[in-house]
Amino acid sequence: MSHSAPRRARVRAPELIGKGGWLNTGGRPYRLADLRGRIVVLDFWTFCCINCLHVLDELRELEAKHRNTVVVIGVHSPKFVHEAEHQAVVDAVERYGVEHPVLDDPQLATWKQYAVRAWPTLVVIDPEGYVVAQHAGEGHVHAIERLVTELEAEHEAKGTLRRGDGPYVPPEPEPTTLRFPGKALRLPSGGFLVSDTTRHQLVELAEDGESVVRRIGSGARGFTDGGPDGAAFSEPQGLALLEDGTVVVADTVNHALRRFDPVTGEVTTLAGTGRQWMQGAATSGPAREVDLSSPWDVAWWQGRVWIAMAGVHQLWAYDPAAGTVGVTAGTTNEGLVDGPGAEAWFAQPSGLAATPERLWLADSETSALRWVEPDGSVHTAVGTGLFDFGHRDGAADQALFQHPLGVTALPDGSVAVCDTYNHALRRFDPATGEVTTLATDLREPSDAVLAGEDIVVVESARHRLTRLRLPEEAVRVEAVAHRTQRQATEVAPGELELDVIFQAPPGQKLDLRYGPSTRLLVSATPPELLLDGEGAGTDLARTLRLNPAVERGVLHVSAMAASCDDDPSNAYPACHVHQQDWGVPVHLTPDGSHRLPLVLAGMDRNGRS
Repeated sequence: MSHSAPRRARVRAPELIGKGGWLNTGGRPYRLADLRGRIVVLDFWTFCCINCLHVLDELRELEAKHRNTVVVIGVHSPKFVHEAEHQAVVDAVERYGVEHPVLDDPQLATWKQYAVRAWPTLVVIDPEGYVVAQHAGEGHVHAIERLVTELEAEHEAKGTLRRGDGPYVPPEPEPTTLRFPGKALRLPSGGFLVSDTTRHQLVELAEDGESVVRRIGSGARGFTDGGPDGAAFSEPQGLALLEDGTVVVADTVNHALRRFDPVTGEVTTLAGTGRQWMQGAATSGPAREVDLSSPWDVAWWQGRVWIAMAGVHQLWAYDPAAGTVGVTAGTTNEGLVDGPGAEAWFAQPSGLAATPERLWLADSETSALRWVEPDGSVHTAVGTGLFDFGHRDGAADQALFQHPLGVTALPDGSVAVCDTYNHALRRFDPATGEVTTLATDLREPSDAVLAGEDIVVVESARHRLTRLRLPEEAVRVEAVAHRTQRQATEVAPGELELDVIFQAPPGQKLDLRYGPSTRLLVSATPPELLLDGEGAGTDLARTLRLNPAVERGVLHVSAMAASCDDDPSNAYPACHVHQQDWGVPVHLTPDGSHRLPLVLAGMDRNGRS
């Protein structure tokens, strides 16, 4: 193998611009020129997106290992209107423990400069200011680490590498009792158990919802069983009470279900391995041997613990009697499709509430309220798709939410929805089919529990529980409808060349041991948009035919490629799955493009058509 510098396509990196300014730099703005000599990894993310949160977790090890040569910069590129609000970005950076500078780009200016099409996207810039790689989706950090190691050696030899402290300045910690709490549970004692997500703890509060009875968990991010002081969680969320009085905890970033015994204070692990589920892994089996993916909420329904598996857009269930876990609904494709459980599509389900007749769920990325029937079929009460949201009351087929995270069954058969990005508590009444607003001026409500005549809301971004009287008559609000700020891609009607670009990372090759190692799945909303080219195949390029009668829609593209270390001497090479789902809003226009390139990994050599 030659040791000369590898030949790479080099494109001068566009400047970093964002109206919201810089976070985690002690107030100092940065230009790319200030970072010359460092390897810069841009992480285009938005805080609603579970895949973006997965990438934040993947990057932690790379950041620690290459602290004095690599600067990671988060470029916050909003999908929802609420995410364009500066304070919401400040909150998210603390909530998810982001320990690198973040550029707040509410108008997607830098996103457009870099021609980004998906959340998350990672871009690597070399010490001389050239873009050398772009990756969409998750699972790429091993490839980026390899590239970083090469760049370090190459630029050390050229004298263009500069080592030293990065620009990160941590914010001052705030002394609140709770910090971005996620979910809550009413305990039989009358008090409340709250997942104190950002502090990696559970907190038991007295009946007043304020006084701390005890904390469970060390407070440091970790995955350890044990007593209340020794046990460790990682951003815990959902809580559900079991019939024996113990509590199931959705330990989100550990990809696990934990059990907390309020009597002994002991924490044990029920399900999950600590590893994130990836395509091809087992979808059922002994609970402690199956990988999970960002379980966000849990509910006891029909003799099992149902799990809102936000990380893979599915529902799973844990059976305590059999000690097994498995998929109950969803295909892993992201979107809004009703029908039998095995055919339904979800989009980051994040809240569950069980009644004997229905399991209600908040499907956050489609801003939808949905339910599952005892026969396993999935139905939608409110919501239409990934890019429609707002705050509108009235008939359910017209009503709009904005990224709801919580749902609560009310005594009269209706449900309360924590309409998180609208800072509101909403109500859907199945008897009338109407949506109303119960309360506004909450701050990112993420869950609510009943307490007698009151409803107690987890006001996550105000770090507290807030008690509201359940009103007889709902308050009315002015209607607002939003579309995503993201511009639609202009494409021509008729034939469209879809080209998913994947180059195996250096030192790797496509994994062909079990047949084709790539997969492409294409569909559209509305379905009439695609006259030809729908469905699954193994080729990453495909000719689609778009219906000239449909002016606007969304193309759903899911791509997967598996690559292995290319080392003939190793009989068991390490293999990696690269995967991304794109929802591409398109606008059909005669002078639009005939080619749609989507970068899974590598650089688009053909340029723009």
